[in-house]
Amino acid sequence: MSGHTPTPAPDPSDDPSTTDSGPSEPRQRPPSKKELLRYLRQLTLRDHQLLDWLAEHYLLSTDQIATALFPSKRSAWLRLAVLHRIGAVHRFSDIRAGTSQRLYTLGPLGLVVHPHPYTDPARADARPTRTSVERATRIIGSGRLRHLLGTNQLFIDLHAYTRTDPSARLVRWWSEQHTTAAYTLAGIRPDGHGIWHAAGRAVGFFLEHDNGTEPLRTVLRKLRAYERLAEYGPRYPVLLRVPNHRREANLLDALAGVPTAMPVATGLHDEHPAGPAWTLAADPGSRRWLHELPSDHGPDTATNPHRYTDPDD
Repeated sequence: MSGHTPTPAPDPSDDPSTTDSGPSEPRQRPPSKKELLRYLRQLTLRDHQLLDWLAEHYLLSTDQIATALFPSKRSAWLRLAVLHRIGAVHRFSDIRAGTSQRLYTLGPLGLVVHPHPYTDPARADARPTRTSVERATRIIGSGRLRHLLGTNQLFIDLHAYTRTDPSARLVRWWSEQHTTAAYTLAGIRPDGHGIWHAAGRAVGFFLEHDNGTEPLRTVLRKLRAYERLAEYGPRYPVLLRVPNHRREANLLDALAGVPTAMPVATGLHDEHPAGPAWTLAADPGSRRWLHELPSDHGPDTATNPHRYTDPDD
């Protein structure tokens, strides 16, 4: 933020701990051209990072933003209050998401910076959204808020870890929509895709965030598309992240003795994803760190156009 622009003092309604009875309708009007130029000059590099994430991943909570980008929750709250006032973000509360925090999406100014439509792989034929309010309303009404926040949490935790370990990097963080489009021929629809660089290794992975609401056979059926991808693309581990030990044990029992072309690993929601949180289905011994999982970037051919090349190699 420019040193010539004073920071507005927050009022009590800006407090992200304030709860609403339901989703709050975004009310910002689109900024005028004069306001737009002034507000754009106020955006910092950190603001742009946040808007990049909201464009790609649609929704983040106050705690997630604070954990990944700010030294404290209060500093995040103060800056988010400013970003809300200038229309960079919309904010709302929704008890369906299982949190009393404020949740954030792109506002009218954010959509000027990132004019990305909201798309849902499950509804590819839906009409694209035309305004930030319509975009936010569709995200709010998707019924997948808790799942989306849970998916994004893994990547937020990894990004936050890089602030404590300078040798670690989250090289790639793709949303479900981005990954589905990139690997459309295989037909995979992971909840997210990342490449994690730590301890001298670059490990790619696909995330399946499981809240325990689907039958096990539905979860296991998703692995078929990854088998197709492994024939010509990367053989990244598929991370099945589940809510409790019982669900994990049932998955490992179902996978026991079943050969897969790509590694499959299970982990729990409440374990830090960078650490020893992962059990390989093919070798269910001690838990492994994320950077210890087997990973193959695949052949360097036209059939693998998104192949990652490690600059350290």
